[in-house]
Amino acid sequence: MGKKGIGVLLTAAMMACLLSGCGGRTEAQTGENSTAQQEHREREASEGTRDSVIVAMGVTSEPEAGFDPAYGWGAGEHVHEPLIQSTLTVTTTDLQIGYDLATNMEVSPDGMTWTVTIRDGVKFTDQEPLTAEDVAFTYNTVKEISSVNDFTMLDRAEALDESTVVFHMTKPYSIWPYTMAIVGIVPEHAYGPDYGQKPIGSGRYMLKQWDKGQQVILEANPDYYGEAPQMQRVTILFMEEDAAFAAVKAGQVDLAYTAASYGDQSIEGYDLLSFETVDNRGFNLPAVEPEERDGGTVGNAFTSQVEVRRAINIGLDRQEMLENVLNGHGTPAYSVCDKMPWYNPDSQVEFDREGAKEILEQAGWKVGADGIREKDGVRAAFTLLYPASDSVRQALAADTGNQLRELGIEVTIEGVGWDTAYTRAQSEPLMWGWGAHTPMELYNIYHTLDGSAEYSPYANSLVDRYMDEALAASDLEESYELWQKAQWDGTGGITQEGDIPWIWLVNIDHLYWSRQGLQVAEQKLHPHGHGWSIVNNVDQWSWE
Repeated sequence: MGKKGIGVLLTAAMMACLLSGCGGRTEAQTGENSTAQQEHREREASEGTRDSVIVAMGVTSEPEAGFDPAYGWGAGEHVHEPLIQSTLTVTTTDLQIGYDLATNMEVSPDGMTWTVTIRDGVKFTDQEPLTAEDVAFTYNTVKEISSVNDFTMLDRAEALDESTVVFHMTKPYSIWPYTMAIVGIVPEHAYGPDYGQKPIGSGRYMLKQWDKGQQVILEANPDYYGEAPQMQRVTILFMEEDAAFAAVKAGQVDLAYTAASYGDQSIEGYDLLSFETVDNRGFNLPAVEPEERDGGTVGNAFTSQVEVRRAINIGLDRQEMLENVLNGHGTPAYSVCDKMPWYNPDSQVEFDREGAKEILEQAGWKVGADGIREKDGVRAAFTLLYPASDSVRQALAADTGNQLRELGIEVTIEGVGWDTAYTRAQSEPLMWGWGAHTPMELYNIYHTLDGSAEYSPYANSLVDRYMDEALAASDLEESYELWQKAQWDGTGGITQEGDIPWIWLVNIDHLYWSRQGLQVAEQKLHPHGHGWSIVNNVDQWSWE
């Protein structure tokens, strides 16, 4: 998606490393290895063991503001399990909530306080104890200065004693445990403006070295309270997509991100790994009639008609897109949260081109002499925008246009920058990318803000009510059902038989070249962004 709005809870997915690659490290740099890395390899060889790995990530995976949770580390492109800092909770392989630093949590009946008990005996890597005071300090700090995540639901955090912290909320927020899974705990005694450059944490690894624009070296934390990492040293190289591919061919990395365009190749000594994601692509359809708001046009005369949106949804062959655009590396997408615990399977539709034509015909959209439909002087046509730097979204937009032409709909595609994309999406469809480990993704896209949804003009009070009730629920499991009802409750919602203001196309598999012999641990669904998610469990990787 570009940036997922600052008011978005998790989603810094928002500034994704696009599958088409990003600028940065050049091929000439791929052979550069630090002296420390060479020495570690030599030790491995002499001892006959192997406990290190070199991973190539996209250049946007490097956290420009450093490894500070207040400035986006741990969110969006930088989502990870507790690497450098511990988090109170984690998401499990089935995207439920598990514990990390926390050992217990309770929410009050009114949802206004969360009481969390933390582990005893945890130390930061400078040997200072981690207490509830550090937890409270962390959350009060990120609430005050976070540049990425929304903490308006938090009033304040308070340490009751060394092992108990209480979160006082401004409003009930049932999915607070998902927020606790992305906020790394920082030490109050060692936090300052430069913390992100030399972070101190209590997670599985310590930041040993950061050569900005090139690499990060992590070393296992010998005092980690959990199971000792099998990988004692992890080197992350930040590279352009083409440079990463060259590094694989040269045998200089053990695992490297890649795109579907490389998926049909083979490299001696490497296997292509594919991981399912909730990293989706789709486009909005402005759901209101055109009108002037705040000096700009909002709405679209063609896409404002629900029959048009329903016809488009079933008239697109998603499987064909997967084969033609992604070389088969993906799954069809029907919502922004496919396969998540809060996904409503009623979102799924069958491809039916003839049925789509019938919907348009019955709604009065008649085919003209040039093959394009028209109704009451309105032409069945729109411009489909895509980020100009993203070849995958461009290809999806082109494929969408070709398929809709067969329905009698004319689509013109246009590459744009994010400086104008958000504004233009209020009246023209835009090819987006979303996907996060939190139900707030649904809220941020469909819930009204000052009378209309934020990213595309749409409003439904029923959908709003279900989402508000979901957030106010006293039980997380109970909230899942309400999120599902917001999608479709049998009479209304945002699916095919409802308002269908967004069309979801594909979930993009995340692909990696992996050196043979490297055992990458089982991955959970990756969120939007081809970044740090792959090393969520790097401590569990091993070599044959």
